[in-house]
Amino acid sequence: MKSVAYLLLLLLSFVSPSSVASQEAAQQPDSSSSMHGMHHDHGHMQPSTFMDEILHHANSGTSVEPNSTPHAMLMTSKANWDLMFHGEAFLNVLQQSGPRGDDKVFSTSWFMPMAQRRFANHVLTIRTMLSLDPATVTHRFYPEMFQQGETAFGRPITDGQHPHDFIMELALLYDYKLGDNALLSFYAAPVGDPAIGPAAYAHRSSASENPLAPLGHHLQDSTHILNDVVTAGVTYKSIRLEASGFHGREPDEFRWNIDSGNLDSWSTRLTVQPGHNWSAQYSFAHLTSPEELHSEEDAQRMTASIMYNRPWANGNWSTTLLWGRNHWLPTGKNFNGYLAESTLNVASSNNLWGRIENADRTTELLLRNQPEPPGFEENFLARVQAYTAGYDHQFRMIPHLATAIGGQVTFYSKPEFLTPLYGRHPVGAVLLVRMRAAN
Repeated sequence: MKSVAYLLLLLLSFVSPSSVASQEAAQQPDSSSSMHGMHHDHGHMQPSTFMDEILHHANSGTSVEPNSTPHAMLMTSKANWDLMFHGEAFLNVLQQSGPRGDDKVFSTSWFMPMAQRRFANHVLTIRTMLSLDPATVTHRFYPEMFQQGETAFGRPITDGQHPHDFIMELALLYDYKLGDNALLSFYAAPVGDPAIGPAAYAHRSSASENPLAPLGHHLQDSTHILNDVVTAGVTYKSIRLEASGFHGREPDEFRWNIDSGNLDSWSTRLTVQPGHNWSAQYSFAHLTSPEELHSEEDAQRMTASIMYNRPWANGNWSTTLLWGRNHWLPTGKNFNGYLAESTLNVASSNNLWGRIENADRTTELLLRNQPEPPGFEENFLARVQAYTAGYDHQFRMIPHLATAIGGQVTFYSKPEFLTPLYGRHPVGAVLLVRMRAAN
């Protein structure tokens, strides 16, 4: 935590009043120059280059999507600062079939206020992200068949997904332009997202209408909320290389606090934007004691992803292909998760989406939210598949708020030996109301 605080003070020294005054005296930017390289698309500030996509900072951490990806937001300017707000909330009515199927009404949400100041070659961004999940997801998780990860009441969560922490991110970002084609970036966050994987599912355009976490969440992007994160990155034209240090333990089940710790883990990520509509990344991370119930075990996580986004008049199509693997040390066990998801927006008001998953599950799934017995060893159990399709229709009933009503259904496939636990053809369905900040 001390190292993060030191870096925050160091970065703030770049924008002391005397520094800002001297920069502004040398170059007085007007409102058009502060938005150089950006254009507005249906009320959104739309990046036109890879560097501008990075400086847009519309996702968690330092992750990016294709340059053409739209981001709904509210935006204004005040006293040389650009003020932005992203946010959305889902009200979900969920029902599942089979012996392990549960029903629940719950809400998931996140809200991202952000302030950005540009002067000369410097860009300073202050950002936080909050979630009301701890208050709106009762009993510390919501039902989701075959899901695994983290704990509730000291027991491993199975067939359920934990809520996000109240503070999902609290970050300071500083970018320095080294010319027209190069960018040096720094990120410091007591709570934040290190350079691992693509944009987390809650912020991916390809998953924008799906309120449920992927089954592979803890194999792919569960690190989007970690503590004491510091990241440095360098970008040249369409290539970016980043490295992060952070505290590797995932948040505990007490969602209102901040879980600080030593910078005991690290990651690196290579991102390539080969075209306006494409983004690809590969990341490798060493996670020290990521799971509370297995604190003696470290893990290595690898992820690779490709994103494609295609805008057109009154519509957009966004797709992600994602693979993630946890390699546990020193047992050498490997667990993989594969995902393909896509969201199609038609005539501005209609969204259709789908998600296909193939994820490894462990013997912890058999515990059914019971404590791990003494000497319990987590081993490979089965590989399960999930197939989701959904639709919603968007209304503009309230100014600056886009409201959608719709639903989705998920069909699951599993080995025959799990039929007594889940039924022959397990299925889950969600009716949803989604609200999103938008111009």
